[in-house]
Amino acid sequence: MDRAKLDVDTLLKIVLVLIVVWLGLEVLDTALGLLTGLLGILQPFLGVILVVLIVLWLLDRL
Repeated sequence: MDRAKLDVDTLLKIVLVLIVVWLGLEVLDTALGLLTGLLGILQPFLGVILVVLIVLWLLDRL
């Protein structure tokens, strides 16, 4: 039987790239989770601000 043609260094580089991609995805997931959490808290305030801006626009005050 023949052994695999990949060197150990090549396999380690592949594993290292996969770990970096995995960690990057974890960081991205955490950042998006924080962003949606902040928007979830601010969502009612954003709605009120939009309503006030539309009313001011319709009354020609803006």
